[in-house]
Amino acid sequence: MSQSPEKRQFHRIEFDAVCELHCEEEVWQTEVLDISLQGVLVRKPRGWSAQLNKPCELVVHLDDHERAIVMAVELKHVEDDHLGFKCQYIDLDSVTHLKRLVELNLGDPAMLEREFAHMIE
Repeated sequence: MSQSPEKRQFHRIEFDAVCELHCEEEVWQTEVLDISLQGVLVRKPRGWSAQLNKPCELVVHLDDHERAIVMAVELKHVEDDHLGFKCQYIDLDSVTHLKRLVELNLGDPAMLEREFAHMIE
């Protein structure tokens, strides 16, 4: 049920990092599988119970927990062992970290600027 690559407006970056999902007064520890300026795909944690379209907060830990990307997200799809979230809000510090991560992985500054411009529209 995932969106086809032709419809994607943001490149997904494979990224292996520990994260926390805060949703419905519960906190789950899991890992990021990939991330983009628009959202994130994570491994479905054991005991996951939130439903589609539920608002959650995602905290992606960077640099041994020195820095983090924090996003307000909404659950958009659930697959066997994956959860897909769409970013609803991201603060300036977090978007700066995320932009740098995407920039390092894309290797094309022009593509990054197009994606970033589309994100803030």
